[in-house]
Amino acid sequence: METTSTSTRINRNNTPFSLISRGWKEVRDSADADLQLMRSRANSFKNLANSFDREIENFFNSASIASFSVPSPLKSSTSPDFVKKLRPTFSEIRRAYSAPEISKKVLEKWGPRATLGIDLSAIKNAIVAWEVDEERRWAVGLDRRRKLGFREFWGEGKEGGGGKFGEWKPIRVLKRRLREFEKKSEFGEIFGGLKNSEFVEKLKSSLKAIHKEPQESKEVPPLDVPELLAYLVRQSEPFLDQLGVRKDVCDKIVESLCSSRKNQLLLPSPSSGESTLLDENANDELDLRIASVLQSTGHCNDGGFWTDLSRHHPSDGKRHVAIVTTASLPWMTGTAVNPLFRAAYLAKSEKQNVTLLVPWLCKSDQELVYPNNLTFTSPEEQENYIRNWLEERIGFKADFKISFYPGKFAKERRSIIPAGDTSQFIPSKDADIAILEEPEHLNWYHHGKRWTNKFNHVVGVVHTNYLEYIKREKNGALQAFFVKHINNLVTRAYCHKVLRLSAATQDLPKSVICNVHGVNPKFLKIGEKVATERELGQQAFSKGAYFLGKMVWAKGYKELIDLLAKHKNDLDGFKLDVFGNGEDANEVQTTAKRLDLNLNFLKGRDHADDSLHGYKVFINPSLSDVLCTATAEALAMGKFVVCADHPSNEYFRSFPNCLTYKTSEDFVARVKEALANEPHPLTPEQIYNLSWEAATQRFMQYSELDRILDPEKNDVQLSKTYGKSITKAVSMPNMSEMVDGGLAFAHYCLTGNELLRLCTGAIPGTRDYDKQHCKDLHLLPPQVENPIYGW
Repeated sequence: METTSTSTRINRNNTPFSLISRGWKEVRDSADADLQLMRSRANSFKNLANSFDREIENFFNSASIASFSVPSPLKSSTSPDFVKKLRPTFSEIRRAYSAPEISKKVLEKWGPRATLGIDLSAIKNAIVAWEVDEERRWAVGLDRRRKLGFREFWGEGKEGGGGKFGEWKPIRVLKRRLREFEKKSEFGEIFGGLKNSEFVEKLKSSLKAIHKEPQESKEVPPLDVPELLAYLVRQSEPFLDQLGVRKDVCDKIVESLCSSRKNQLLLPSPSSGESTLLDENANDELDLRIASVLQSTGHCNDGGFWTDLSRHHPSDGKRHVAIVTTASLPWMTGTAVNPLFRAAYLAKSEKQNVTLLVPWLCKSDQELVYPNNLTFTSPEEQENYIRNWLEERIGFKADFKISFYPGKFAKERRSIIPAGDTSQFIPSKDADIAILEEPEHLNWYHHGKRWTNKFNHVVGVVHTNYLEYIKREKNGALQAFFVKHINNLVTRAYCHKVLRLSAATQDLPKSVICNVHGVNPKFLKIGEKVATERELGQQAFSKGAYFLGKMVWAKGYKELIDLLAKHKNDLDGFKLDVFGNGEDANEVQTTAKRLDLNLNFLKGRDHADDSLHGYKVFINPSLSDVLCTATAEALAMGKFVVCADHPSNEYFRSFPNCLTYKTSEDFVARVKEALANEPHPLTPEQIYNLSWEAATQRFMQYSELDRILDPEKNDVQLSKTYGKSITKAVSMPNMSEMVDGGLAFAHYCLTGNELLRLCTGAIPGTRDYDKQHCKDLHLLPPQVENPIYGW
């Protein structure tokens, strides 16, 4: 009632000073109430102890009367002696525990490893509580007790105690008398017909009722200095990478620090006392070791300063995957085609809802980007074009959503730059898992909500080797230096996991190398058709060699012309058909004509076009590709591929039809070998490895989506240790997350300044979308959409 009236008064008057004054009063009243409760509990424990003494005394008094009322040959010798010996012992116990000086001594001498034969915790608690009320009364006697030695106060100690606290002497005497009584009275009946064994068992059970076996200590060994240093190095890997210390060097440092503790990473099993090795399938034994220590302390990390805990939690039983890319059909580029196939095959499983977010260009930019003067008046029209193109190639209806975000085309960079906050075009209710195709490209000038705050899991897929392109430009080395560190910053700040298609890409934080792309199913069907024709004895390939790609110098045309010019005599009579369109078309053709190279330039076309089926050899000398889609398509069609011995072609080396070269002389030899022989038929395993089904499976594994989408694999755990399992994800504080949050905040502040954006090459006016985007996409003006300037 007092609490209710106080709450009513606070609601009536809510001024700061009144709240402070009343707050202090409530604290004082609450403390007084707690002290009164402590006193009442202390009195109850004191009464409990006195009741215990009376019950024991009444028990032995009744036992003495019964022993003399029943005739027995043992009653005159055994029973009286036993009772007479026990009663002084209990009197001694009562007198000792009734001494007011003992409670303070109990507090001082009760060590953390103390083990008594009989747990008198109730009496101890009563004494501790009694101390609060009787502090003045025993203060003088305390000084006298402090002069006694430790073992003199507690007794001689338990036999074999190994230096630990032993049993108190009266308790030890009591147990010895009980054993003597049990031996002397092994035969005969006493106490009203009860057998001696029954009496002893009842006495033992009554004593056990107040005795609790102390639990064995299952302490986890604390972290030592090498382990702490190893964890510090592990968490600082992205920062050390900025300083030039590579990841493999950090791994060696961690391994050397942990080598001395390798044997101590064996954790004791609670059941058999044997050692259980940390789970070999765990990604990081060091992190799990730290997690076990933190769990033993009860620590749980609920997030840090930069962590946004208000994240999406699916309520409909399905997870939501948003794929964000930097290009869209009809622009036939890798970042337009591959994310489209990825969305279709992820949606095919129907285990999750999928949204594909692609850029929308105004009509003026569409005329610059899309081929054959193809333009769209509305997003719905372009969406229909995309779906029709896709369904013609995959053979099934893909059930996923296509959305658009504002974008602008940068002529100098030949790429689309997002305008405004791209993340806002994924509704909060669907913000669960994000796949960022080209994460560095998407976030160079990203000025909006942090992806890892809005989404539960963010995966970046690196498509392009930007450093290779930039090095070809003026002052390329200096530009590449800055772009390298900016790419490190944005991928670390905005992604949980980064997938690199090959080792030809920049080594980014949190990244692994895996080819997560497949080929259009149409190319696999062409390959099957070619294999069938060859089995029937028909000629599948009637043409020689060809090259296909966008006609810009960086796409391999420079390497191609250099190789053919150097070995023009060695390849006498060799003719190469070149298919492609691009900004450098006139310059490339002029150079080839000037060098008198036997190149036949033709208009660019789809690689699956019927006119290309008869070629036997595909030549790709490009060194700027990350994972050439055209190379995979040529292999799927059963052709020979002649390509450079380069990290971008590492995945294709396992195919027998892939012929790689290291020198220009090797190039000539591989071309002649391919023209003189027939390609090997693809095996079913090779066909599957090229498919999008296999690519989607690899993507799910390496992006950890299979673990995230499967609730049973949601946490990385050890086998049960210390009676419970250790969860790495929940209890691990991560210093790296704090650094990532700081980098994201710094990036947000820098990209919010229009002058800095222009200095770093951003398109003017791309911090927010413009009026034409508002009209095309039916958006509110950015001043209305985001009226408050802030994160």
